[in-house]
Amino acid sequence: MSADPPLPSRRLRVVLPLAALVLAVDQGTKLWAESALADRMPIPVIDGFLRLRLLRNPGAAFSLGTGSTWVFTILAAAAVVVIFTFALRPQPTGRAVALGLLLGGATTHLLDRLFRAPGFGRGAVVDFIDYNGWFVGNVADIALTVGAVLLIVLGFSGNGDEQLGED
Repeated sequence: MSADPPLPSRRLRVVLPLAALVLAVDQGTKLWAESALADRMPIPVIDGFLRLRLLRNPGAAFSLGTGSTWVFTILAAAAVVVIFTFALRPQPTGRAVALGLLLGGATTHLLDRLFRAPGFGRGAVVDFIDYNGWFVGNVADIALTVGAVLLIVLGFSGNGDEQLGED
């Protein structure tokens, strides 16, 4: 007799809801930013450090590669596939959280590239959190940064080795 395939793993119960939360919060705040910040002067939040101002970024971080938006669309799609593939493997709890943050951030950036102006596969990411003029980002950028730092910290510390195994 052959064994039945394993049931969906508990790790996906961490990764997928967290990714969905990141996606929902990011897209919701971008919709808010587009309606509340359009044609406005920057709004100070923390004087001298943090302001809200609307930008549309066709490039990568720090507006690099603004003429190559289609490349970032392909990279975002590849990132989503790779992160999801890793999420299917047994993961420590901390790594599952990091992968959820990364998957949510990469997915919402992919959706921006696919469905925002100027057109399919060439869309600009909506940025609105201005860090003292150093760079302007969004909620997905925060999730991507926290997820990446968490993976690095867990990798160096060896913490979070408890696996979320199969049900």
